[in-house]
Amino acid sequence: MLKIEIDDHSGFCFGVTTAIQKAEEELQKGGTLYCLGDIVHNGIECERLKQLGLITINHETFETLHNAKVLLRAHGEPPETYETARRNNLELIDATCPVVLKLQQRIKQKWQATENEERQIIIHGQAGHAEVLGLVGQTHGEAIVVENPAQIEKVATDRNTYIYSQTTKSLEGYKQIVEAIEQRIEPGKKTESFDTVCRQVANRMTGIGEFAKAHQLIFFVCGRKSSNGKILFNECKRVNPNSYQIESPGEIDLSLTDGVESIGICGATSTPKWLMENCKQEILNYNNHKTNHYEKQD
Repeated sequence: MLKIEIDDHSGFCFGVTTAIQKAEEELQKGGTLYCLGDIVHNGIECERLKQLGLITINHETFETLHNAKVLLRAHGEPPETYETARRNNLELIDATCPVVLKLQQRIKQKWQATENEERQIIIHGQAGHAEVLGLVGQTHGEAIVVENPAQIEKVATDRNTYIYSQTTKSLEGYKQIVEAIEQRIEPGKKTESFDTVCRQVANRMTGIGEFAKAHQLIFFVCGRKSSNGKILFNECKRVNPNSYQIESPGEIDLSLTDGVESIGICGATSTPKWLMENCKQEILNYNNHKTNHYEKQD
């Protein structure tokens, strides 16, 4: 008997859920609603909202927009975005995640409070990621982004150093960065680190590993752009080599399910539950068709 389980702890985090709810509420009111960047790093969910009327724009288009309504996604934005909105008379629906917003404020306050020091702010994160761009913006673009220990040569050795993390990075990865930087900074210079990894995201690491262990086969449903998805999928793959990343039901290699009794379906904080349900149904349809075919042959 085939068992297919969807991980209860996978799916949208609080920040993404709130952003999508705000988008849907605004779209129901009618009128035109723009979104600055993909509302979530999941192409299929973005397409669903596009069908409801959401228009996704980039920062170049945003600069030219006037007298319009624009939603800011959960990832957050740098101060320049708010300045452009004021200049162009844009109404902002600000869906920045509260965790990200608090981190932006902490970095800005530290940057201002230490302006008379020889100092640097380090952000452990993915260069170019939407959240990271918003964080770097709090320092007038001067914060240094470090994704892995191999990049710490960017870090100056002779100044006070303050280290933060993109909220969706792993705790283990952040600790490695902090240790590498602490060893690099000269004696007598201050090094302070602030654990700013979102616990709702971090706690999924342990949970998803246990989930992956509990099944013969894992399908991890996630958009290719998701930073959080990359981390979680790697954890699935580490504990269960029979783990496969897919973006949609159509990407499932259904032949992998032949002879398997236990399948787990999980995803990132940017993966909608309905998409995981659709993946489950795709497998069930295949399994039922195969069973009916064999029964007819008998």
